[in-house]
Amino acid sequence: MKREKLFKIGEVMEYSGLSRQTIHNYTMANLISEARRTPSGHRLYDESVFDRLEKIKVLQGKNYTLLQIKRILEKEKT
Repeated sequence: MKREKLFKIGEVMEYSGLSRQTIHNYTMANLISEARRTPSGHRLYDESVFDRLEKIKVLQGKNYTLLQIKRILEKEKT
């Protein structure tokens, strides 16, 4: 069984170029979701977060609001 790689918020920041606050805001707005938390409460994200963040960036570039982006992403899940 392959073990899934999880990323701390600092790694997500480094790879995505986004700030800690932006990632936190996206998490609180349910645009992205944490995979789980460490015993000390730190958020961990799986690899899918990077695709999701890229989609958010593209949609923002097309002048969609975060609410519109959230609706678009929710439709993709169904």
